[in-house]
Amino acid sequence: MITNQTLAQGRNNRLFVILGIASAVLVLPLMFMSFTKEVNWSAFDFLIGGILLYGAAFSLEFLLRKVKSKKSRILCCLGLFIFFALIWGELAVGIFGTSFAGN
Repeated sequence: MITNQTLAQGRNNRLFVILGIASAVLVLPLMFMSFTKEVNWSAFDFLIGGILLYGAAFSLEFLLRKVKSKKSRILCCLGLFIFFALIWGELAVGIFGTSFAGN
C-alpha cells in the first residue's frame, strides 16, 4: 500500500537526483580547468552557472510535482530545457549578440 509518506520520500529522492545531476554538470568545468587552458571560469562564472543549473533543477522538480498530464509534463520540461539552453548559450558565446554575451 502506498502512503503519503512513501510518495513524499520518492519526490525527495527525485529532487536529490536532479540536484546531484546539476552539481555534476557544475563540477565538469572545474575538472576541465585542470586539464586544459581552453576552459577558464572565474568564481563569478561558477556563481552564474550554479544559479542557472539549480534554478532549472528546482523548476523541473516544481513542474514534475504540479503538472499531472504526461503530455503536458513533456511539453513543459522541453520548454524549460530550451529556455535554459538558450540562456546558457547566450551567456557562453552570445548566440543573440546581447550585452550579456560571454564572448
